[in-house]
This record gives sequence, structure tokens and C-alpha cells, in this order.
Amino acid sequence: MSENLQPIIIIKKKVNHGGHHGGAWKVAYADFVTAMMALFIVLWLLNSSIQVRKAISAYFQDPSGSGALSGSASTGTGETVSVNKDNMTELKEKLEQAMKKSPEFEKLKDYIQMSVTGEGLRVELMESEHGIFFESGSGRPTATGNELILRLCTELKKLPNHLLIEGHTDAKPFSTPGEYSNWELSTDRANAARRLMEENGLAHGRIVQVRGFADQSLRDKTHPEAPTNRRISVIVRYQDLAEPAAKPEVKEAAEHH
Repeated sequence: MSENLQPIIIIKKKVNHGGHHGGAWKVAYADFVTAMMALFIVLWLLNSSIQVRKAISAYFQDPSGSGALSGSASTGTGETVSVNKDNMTELKEKLEQAMKKSPEFEKLKDYIQMSVTGEGLRVELMESEHGIFFESGSGRPTATGNELILRLCTELKKLPNHLLIEGHTDAKPFSTPGEYSNWELSTDRANAARRLMEENGLAHGRIVQVRGFADQSLRDKTHPEAPTNRRISVIVRYQDLAEPAAKPEVKEAAEHH
């Protein structure tokens, strides 16, 4: 009976796990996924608007957005995209919302006008018969004028666009003729707005012109002495426009000043 017993054979298979090279495929797969992601981002950028591409480009140049604080960056965060002819209307709406935060806005809304022009966005602060934004016959801003100019400054210093500030008067001459005239008054008021903005964070060099027009560019030509002719205008220039050339009124204002 013992002759019929056969020996039991145990076969053991040795499995090789590839040593330390077993995870190489994971690295290759990760590289492939990264490459595909980069490809999709490039394709998305190619189909994005110019504004989006500029914003992304400026972000990588200044990730912290610190350049926007000094007004020198094309964009810092999402709020600092430059303004051109395509999105100037959006800036107009944003500034209107900022102005509405003033407690006095409801009483002053008829004296604040914003319009998109061929030069850029024009923001005008127009005087009433008794004066709203500047003391009568003076270049000193009132408390209301000071507040609204600062609100305007808070929004404008987020942009890299150049600014122009104009001063205008009505055609009524000073009651006491002398060295100080409407030329000096219009220039002083525009300069007062410039100083106030620059003292409150607007980067030096953002304002490229201060213009004094006296009564040479009336808003209401049929009523030359109307109070609304007395105003200052802050112009946000389109980013793609060339530097403005000096106008005769500016030169004449300087000669009278």
C-alpha cells in the first residue's frame, strides 16, 4: 500500500515587484495630466477677451497687487483692469454707485454729471447759485466738495489710466477788478482737486494736465452767467490714447495766473 503513495510536490512562485521602479508610471501620468491642463489653459486664453489676457498677464507681473496701490500697474487684482473704449461704461456705473454712498447724494445728484466722450469718461461737479463744491469766489473746496472728490479719488486710484482736471467758471466777472480773475479761479479749483487727490493716495504722474478755461468753454452757452457753468471736470482718459496736447486755454490761464 505504501508503494501507491506518491510524493507531494509543492511549487512556490516568486513574484518580482519591480523594485524601486514600480511607481514610475505614476510620475509619467502626472506629467501627462499637467501637460493637458496647460494645453486647456492656453486654448482658453486664446479665446478670451483682450481685457482678460491683460489682467492675467499683469497678475503674474505683480501677484500681490502692490503696483495698483501706487497707480503704476496695468492691473493688480481684479479691480484694477485698465479702462478703454470697451469698458468705460462699466466704470461710469461703478463711479455712480460710489457717489451714491454719500449721504448728500440725493440732494446733489442733479449737480453731478457723468458722460462717456471721445476723450474718455468725463465727471463734472457743477455749482449751484450758492456754491456746493467750492466756497464762493474761492479755490477752497467745501466739506461736501471735499467728500465727493475723495470718493471719486478712491475709485480712480485703482486704475492706471491718466487723468485730466479742468476748471470752468461762468461769464460773470469779479466785482472788484484786479489781478485775480476767472482765469485764476478756474485754475485754482482744478489744482485744488488735484492736490486733494494726490494727498489721498493718487499716484504722482497719474494727472497729466490741469486746465483752466475760465468762461471760454461754457456748459450753458445761452445763459453765460448760469451757475452750472461753474464746474470742475475730471476726465478719465482711454488707456490707448496718446498724451493730450496743450490747449491755448491752458497757456493763457498760465499767463494770467
